[in-house]
Amino acid sequence: MKENEWTKSICELLKQQDLGENIYVDVLKKIPYAFEISAFDEEWKVNEENVDKTSFETDMVIYEKANGKIVPRVIIESKIGTVNTHDAITYSHKAMYHKNVIPFVRYGIMLGDRETYPLPGRLFRHGTNFDFLFSFVDCIPSEKETAMFIEMLKREIKYSCQIEEILSNSRSRGRKRYYMLQKEFHLEEMDD
Repeated sequence: MKENEWTKSICELLKQQDLGENIYVDVLKKIPYAFEISAFDEEWKVNEENVDKTSFETDMVIYEKANGKIVPRVIIESKIGTVNTHDAITYSHKAMYHKNVIPFVRYGIMLGDRETYPLPGRLFRHGTNFDFLFSFVDCIPSEKETAMFIEMLKREIKYSCQIEEILSNSRSRGRKRYYMLQKEFHLEEMDD
């Protein structure tokens, strides 16, 4: 199976799930990672015609669609079989660039047809901008893998919403006043 076919099959699987209210999934969407401003008006304001948007095509995006707006929540890159150091570095850099434009987006990689191989160490070492990594044994996920993947994605969507709320209201007097943040480190071991 080719990577795009596999990604589309996972997308179709996710479309059948309840990921949340107004949450949708799509593949091969171009999402901006940079905005370059070539000029300002005389009041130092940005005119749309002076902004160049540069985009990367993403393998899969989970987004919220409501009130005439689309808000990317989770971007997933996909690889079948092996992932090399170059892949890890490249995708991690894409994650960093996308997060510069959409700071609350969650970014990860899913691997398919990995048989019984664990997540590669190079993803831990070089995937510093990933929020999650997920490895499927085959191209067709088992029921257990599907359930765990869905739960992980629901958490990532929730985290995206929470980060957006914090960033959007950081200067508001009526904002929620947090005193602690801890990023969870969640690992699951493979069955023997």
